[in-house]
Amino acid sequence: MTDRRNILRLATVLLVCCLIPAFSPVSAAESATPATLTVAASDSTELSKNQADYVCDGVDDQAEIQAALAALPDGGTVTLTEGTFNCAGVIAPAAGTTLSGKGPDATFLKFTNDGRINVDQENITLDGFHIEGSGYSSGVKWLGVMTIRASHAKIHNITGTADTSIQAVYLLIHDPAVYAPTLQDIEFINCKAVDTGTYGFIHNAWGSSNKVIKDVRYDNCQAINCGSKGAFNPWITGFDFAELNDMDGLRVTNCLAEGNLESGFHFEFDPTVTDAVLENCTSINNGQKPYPSRPYQQSDMSTHYFGCGYYAPNCDATFINCTAEGNSLYGFYATNGGKLYNCVEKESGAGKTDYTYRKPAGYYSIPSRSADPALVLENCTSIDSHGYGLQVDLASNIQIENFELVNPAGIDGKGASLGGTNGQFGNAEVDIHASGDRVETLVWAKNNQNVQYTGDITSDAEKAFLVEGGQNVQTNGMTVAPAGE
Repeated sequence: MTDRRNILRLATVLLVCCLIPAFSPVSAAESATPATLTVAASDSTELSKNQADYVCDGVDDQAEIQAALAALPDGGTVTLTEGTFNCAGVIAPAAGTTLSGKGPDATFLKFTNDGRINVDQENITLDGFHIEGSGYSSGVKWLGVMTIRASHAKIHNITGTADTSIQAVYLLIHDPAVYAPTLQDIEFINCKAVDTGTYGFIHNAWGSSNKVIKDVRYDNCQAINCGSKGAFNPWITGFDFAELNDMDGLRVTNCLAEGNLESGFHFEFDPTVTDAVLENCTSINNGQKPYPSRPYQQSDMSTHYFGCGYYAPNCDATFINCTAEGNSLYGFYATNGGKLYNCVEKESGAGKTDYTYRKPAGYYSIPSRSADPALVLENCTSIDSHGYGLQVDLASNIQIENFELVNPAGIDGKGASLGGTNGQFGNAEVDIHASGDRVETLVWAKNNQNVQYTGDITSDAEKAFLVEGGQNVQTNGMTVAPAGE
């Protein structure tokens, strides 16, 4: 009997132990889900107001939005209803929070009195609204309507605009006074800057150390008509990925730059740019400002001009399946590390008629000799350029494969210039397929050194392929045939 009682007692204890977890309350940490608070605009529907946690009155609406953000626990979301929020101050989400709206066609944030959104903490998400900024004071003019200064930010489904009083709609900047670590892991998806008086998207850095910005991603973003509503300065671009900052690990896919004052996609000359890839992007009708009316002088900024679909000097930048069409000076400007695959340029120089001080080209690479390879063009095409289809000089270690040159208008009767500008083009392999009847010479090779040409030219011109001077220029693989054959 004793053994039986002991066995029963043991079984009862085991049963209770097994049942305790099933009936124990779940801890707050285990059961909590991120809180969501709703803020309604003054012109939202009555239903939206009745269901909201905060209701704005149309004046200083940033106060209610900021109060809701401050009331969130870690990882919470503030949702803005449909309507217009009039903000005369700064909105600054806390780390790990989300500020979302009902979409850029439904939720509008209008900033005045130096109002803007500051992303100064990590792991912030902004999603689904329209921003507009105007009337900024000189003290904040170098910021953006949306200023991102901390890592791991997600910017999704935002459309924005701004007047000429602030540097950008979207500013990504390393500011060591706000955020000392390396600025990295920033994502823009379905974002737009439209009809602005300033830059659409710009990267920048202040200070003299830790200026590299890393791992930035753009997908399906657009910069349209930036600089069409006046100009913050004469150099407004759609996307500027490297102003004073260095850039490492940039990915830009399915993006559009159209109708901007200067370049569509832009990297400044001096920053160090590594591992940048632009894929399936389109750049149309950029370089809206007039050509300079005087010859270029380095000290005279009025004679400086970009006008590019893609401007990438001295960049480790790769372009894949990208298109440039109707840009005012150059379709693709890539030097000292540029690699282009399956890209198409059409009608570079369109909209301009006086080429006295600027000579358009579909693909431009001068100088390009400090990297190996300094330039790669593979399966690229130039169609109906208003100037050169291809212009490369002061160049060495150049690889051009299966380049198609179609009907360029040319400069001084030349459709493509390889060494023609400065007489320095060497250590290159050029495979080119050219046709057209608007120039006397489709391919012009001047003072080449150690260059091998292959391909074919279809033209009735007597000097369709012109080689002038040079050493060790191999042309046996090049054929020229009349247009009718």
